[in-house]
Amino acid sequence: MATLTHDLYRYSHTIGFYAQNGRGFNNPVDVALGRDGVLYVLNRAGSDVELRMLYKRVTMCTLDEDYLGEFSSGGTEDGQLMWPATITIDAEGNVYISDEALHRISIFDAQGRFLGKWGVRGSGVGMFDRPAGLVFDQDQHLLVVDGLNNRIQRYTKDGRFLGEWGKGGHGPGELNLPWGIAVDRAGAVYVADWRNDRIQKFDAQGGFLASYGISGRGDGEFSRPSGVVVDGEGNIYVADWGNERVQVLSPDGGFLATYRGESGLSKWGESYFIANQDELEERRKANLEPELSLSPLDELREESASIEKFFWGPISVKVDDQGRLYVVESCRHRIQVYRKAPGSA
Repeated sequence: MATLTHDLYRYSHTIGFYAQNGRGFNNPVDVALGRDGVLYVLNRAGSDVELRMLYKRVTMCTLDEDYLGEFSSGGTEDGQLMWPATITIDAEGNVYISDEALHRISIFDAQGRFLGKWGVRGSGVGMFDRPAGLVFDQDQHLLVVDGLNNRIQRYTKDGRFLGEWGKGGHGPGELNLPWGIAVDRAGAVYVADWRNDRIQKFDAQGGFLASYGISGRGDGEFSRPSGVVVDGEGNIYVADWGNERVQVLSPDGGFLATYRGESGLSKWGESYFIANQDELEERRKANLEPELSLSPLDELREESASIEKFFWGPISVKVDDQGRLYVVESCRHRIQVYRKAPGSA
């Protein structure tokens, strides 16, 4: 099966490897691109097993997989995480994390020191019910996807409520369990409308502008899109979570490309397998495409689960100012990095 349908990006390398702590990730759900090349990788580490409370954390590393440290842990106290969902960074380098279980936003400085928090569960003004996506707009106000309340809320950086928009439903501008969010250079807001299987575009005040995609597996169709980001040219990147792929749309929503994954071993993975040659052989076998006789959807999921190079649980996408694309894979505990193909800029 082809990995991409238009030569926009080419696979560069993989960051990460499964680890309960230290060098590696544990069910990562998002990445934030910080100053001086620091990546902040948000590890959810599952939500049901008590032992995994120890492994919820933010890993700090670089594009070249230099391990810089980690901060936070599982729990309900200040600075701790339960069901962390997304992570973003303000203009001063401070780190903001949404937490679905604790219904709050937590703030840390660039070194991981806890600075503050806000939020309680509810549907009233300034309350949350499973907050998810976070992004700063052009005025450095924080937009928060309030998932079960089917709305977008806007705050100052210290948590002062400024406004909201959105309501539950299936019509234009209505939301059904939204998750990811992005802002383009013109200030327009893009929301991954998860259960409606589409991306919606709003103006800076929340006025509906456009909707891209319908339910399905074809080009430009989505199954539970979880992440969205927009590059400097206005191209839209979508973590098409239910279809185990990333899709790229043009600024007007036209289909451009599909990516299934091309991962090789990361540096951390190579170090591990040098000392574990038997597991390296099992990994090699896993990269051989299996003979499958399943329904198309089950076959897709089995491929992603069985073939190690493919995306499995692509939950978040980000782009940096160098034009690199980062795809966070929760089920394979890694980030695949892509670079613009020559002549595609």
